[in-house]
Amino acid sequence: MPDEEIMLDRSWRRKFHCAFRGLKRGMRGESSFFVHVFAAAAVVVAAGAFDADRYEWCLLGLCITTVFTAEMFNSSIEHLAKAVDRNFNPHLRDALDIAGGAVLLASLGAAALGLAILGRLASTALGW
Repeated sequence: MPDEEIMLDRSWRRKFHCAFRGLKRGMRGESSFFVHVFAAAAVVVAAGAFDADRYEWCLLGLCITTVFTAEMFNSSIEHLAKAVDRNFNPHLRDALDIAGGAVLLASLGAAALGLAILGRLASTALGW
């Protein structure tokens, strides 16, 4: 299928294909995504070890998903900035910094909630 036809094909199948392609590119191309995957895996292991209830799992899952989503948006803005201008551009710098700040904010919020949940679970498990 030529590129022009692909762009005009907006079937659900094609939309999902493009979305999964974007997910793959976002995860593979970014080294910081690995750090988030590692942290998410550690949270899942800890929540399982401390026997988190379904509400705690939901909150932890929402935190993980929020950080991954912020990281994907940040990656997309980085790719877009490279396509627009390879030279220094203060507007692009600001957009990239704002996107990075969004990832930081999501990560700090997720870490705070994760520590609150896992800290309570750990203290209960240890009898504190």
